[in-house]
Amino acid sequence: MEFLKHLLLCLILMDCTNARQNTTTMQTHAFRLKPGDDVKQEIDALVAGKGIKAGYIATAVGSLTHYNVRFANGDNGDSATGHFEVVSLVGTVSVHGSHLHISVADGDGKMTGGHLLDGNKVYTTLEMVIVETKDLVFARENDGSTPWKELVIRKAE
Repeated sequence: MEFLKHLLLCLILMDCTNARQNTTTMQTHAFRLKPGDDVKQEIDALVAGKGIKAGYIATAVGSLTHYNVRFANGDNGDSATGHFEVVSLVGTVSVHGSHLHISVADGDGKMTGGHLLDGNKVYTTLEMVIVETKDLVFARENDGSTPWKELVIRKAE
């Protein structure tokens, strides 16, 4: 099973040399956010508290009373108060910067989503699993290809 996890990580990173001989050290962090918690702030606090240098959201399910997102390629977004199901929460996390997207659905099933911002408040619960790889470091740097700090993947020392 460890070989398959490493092979998948290798394929994602396009670094498949010696895939059978290498092992990836991974740690799973499972937690639950409670009513009123701010999703982004809690993720940031967990990542900082655990010192996660490279990780990703494996799964998240729950509900919100308020969502706040930024749409792609701009400063505009959307926010609303009500009752919303978290349909998806994905992204990479690191003490050096995270990149998270969320999708939510209202009571009629209408969905919206975008970059996760502060202000996404938990309604009843948000159950989440973050997987950390100890073999990599995710950093955010300007590389000139876009105006934003983009993901840089390095091997951990």
